[in-house]
Amino acid sequence: MYVCIFAYLNFLSPKSRAEIIELLIRGLERLEYRGYDSAGIGIDGVDSGVALVKQNGKVKCLRDKVEALEDQLDFGRELETHVGIAHTRWATHGVPSEINSHPHRSDVGNEFVVVHNGIITNYKDVKQFLMQKGHKFESETDTEIIAKLIKHLRDLHPNYSFRELVEQVIQQLEGAFALAFKSKFFPGELVTTRRGSPLLVGIKTKEKLSSDHIPVTYSKDHRAHVYELPHGLARTESTAEFLPLGDDRAVEYFFASDASAIIEHTNRVIYLLDDDVASVDSEGVLKIHRVKRTLEDSHAREITTLKMEIQQIMKGNFSSFMQKEIFEQPESVVNTMRGRINFDNETVVLGGIKEHLNEIRRCRRLLLIACGTSYHSTIATRQLLEELTELPVMVDLASDFLDRNTPIFRDDVCFFVSQSGETADTLLALRYCKTRGALIVGITNTVGSSICRESHCGVHINAGPEIGVASTKAYTSQMISLVMFALMMSEDRISSQPRRSEIIQGLRALPDQIKEVLNLDSKIQEISKTVYEKKSLLVLGRGYNYATCLEGALKIKEITYMHSEGILAGELKHGPLALVDEGMPIIMICSRDNVFVKCMNALQQVTAREGRPILICNKGDEEPQKYASSVLEVPKTVDCLQGLLTVIPLQLLSYHVAVLKGCNVDCPRNLAKSVTVE
Repeated sequence: MYVCIFAYLNFLSPKSRAEIIELLIRGLERLEYRGYDSAGIGIDGVDSGVALVKQNGKVKCLRDKVEALEDQLDFGRELETHVGIAHTRWATHGVPSEINSHPHRSDVGNEFVVVHNGIITNYKDVKQFLMQKGHKFESETDTEIIAKLIKHLRDLHPNYSFRELVEQVIQQLEGAFALAFKSKFFPGELVTTRRGSPLLVGIKTKEKLSSDHIPVTYSKDHRAHVYELPHGLARTESTAEFLPLGDDRAVEYFFASDASAIIEHTNRVIYLLDDDVASVDSEGVLKIHRVKRTLEDSHAREITTLKMEIQQIMKGNFSSFMQKEIFEQPESVVNTMRGRINFDNETVVLGGIKEHLNEIRRCRRLLLIACGTSYHSTIATRQLLEELTELPVMVDLASDFLDRNTPIFRDDVCFFVSQSGETADTLLALRYCKTRGALIVGITNTVGSSICRESHCGVHINAGPEIGVASTKAYTSQMISLVMFALMMSEDRISSQPRRSEIIQGLRALPDQIKEVLNLDSKIQEISKTVYEKKSLLVLGRGYNYATCLEGALKIKEITYMHSEGILAGELKHGPLALVDEGMPIIMICSRDNVFVKCMNALQQVTAREGRPILICNKGDEEPQKYASSVLEVPKTVDCLQGLLTVIPLQLLSYHVAVLKGCNVDCPRNLAKSVTVE
């Protein structure tokens, strides 16, 4: 299930019910970019218990429904302490509907309610067990079993604390999840936990905190068996309190799947780890507990300071986040290179990899493993990595890599590339390689993500928040990160110095060249008017531009819903040429590099069959232009960097075609920003 969680707890920090509801709904709006089909909130009822408001459709529909219930919800009532949970859902188990929306409840009395990000793989077995115990189900979701299970456990063990009940629940669950629980039995308390899905805690206080770490406590006993539910956990209480210093103990807690929902309230966050159970008790104290200790456990969770600014996740003068992020690329590529490349003495240092460089140089092979756009960034840089490292380089789709049970050896170095750092297949592939002794290198855009934490070393691409579902600036920053790695690997090889110098100076000129390409926007908008009503589109190229073809076709597919295909130009005669006729829109990339003559041959094959391609070529190169119906000229750069420029016209084309077709650019149908489950 592709969903997002947002929860808010105010302790001794008076808020009206209207303010609390607004906080919850605004939190969901910040997470809309991740994709969803319904939304809901759970708050304290006016009299007692928990009130749920759920709605199929967008968050705006939920807002309208809540506003219509203003009198029933008593908007003006002030609450000194309150727990609210909120959720956006993307359907996996059960169609989009109000009854399948979250929060889910334990019973008609809403004794326990829960929101869930992830998927429970053993839900059918647990559901069957609960049905045998007399529980009635109202939805088609896997999440409802969680709410029913915690009620079942409390009926068995009424003296358990809220946290202990949640710990009992998660020991029966298999799969991936992030969970937030609210209960009428535990007013003012909130319990959250995660396994395989992201969850972080934001903290806001007027007073200074007593510590910049939260201690982790453990149970002495951890017995659990599915269906023969345990009698209890040995109780342990934390002796270390986490409270504001001074007389003002007011504190606000924010729990979310993504930092973008929290940053407008606080920049102090804690990234929870798998199997952490974070609870806020009736005294406003945040505690982190684990049922059992593992060898890799630390004794505390650090409070980190987010560097993200609220302005970074606002659209500004742009009509969509995708458009904004395309135009941010001159800055994002600079941020990726800042502090890492010295253009004057031509040195490259990636601090996150530096200490492991000698080990990497001794490896047997490099494996680049990723999904979607991140996978295309590995294809784009494979040839350069082979050239500068002189090592065998494999690129793999994470899902296929797992399906094959690929042999991995101790002297392999495995790169895992993911914008979010939470991509499920990539993360599972990482763990597979890690257990086999390979060195793990993470390439992510999210500090504190699962891939970031579980890698031995890595690179933060530093592209800034990417809100649009279709990745744009992260793609170019991932490419540059891998190029910088190749430059580091070859720094001690004399024969490679002229090539290294050429590439480094090419990177230096890149931001200005990207700005030049972005100036083609109005021309690309006109071209989009000639293709947006077509049913299919082909993108042809080869060499370093083959990855651009794949990435450009993917952008067109996911944003415009038009069928598109990225084709290696060398494969034209082996089938794809049959698709070419005067009605088929074709985009061809033809740069002045070592495959230019071959690309010209493919271009002539296309025009010989009445194709009139839209051409992306180097500025001032007139030879291929006579074969084109339209021409987009981009600056010439080093061959291995040309894809960073040729991909931008395709990003812009997909954006403009989507606008003309009336598509939701930032939230395309059936897709989510971070695929955090299989």
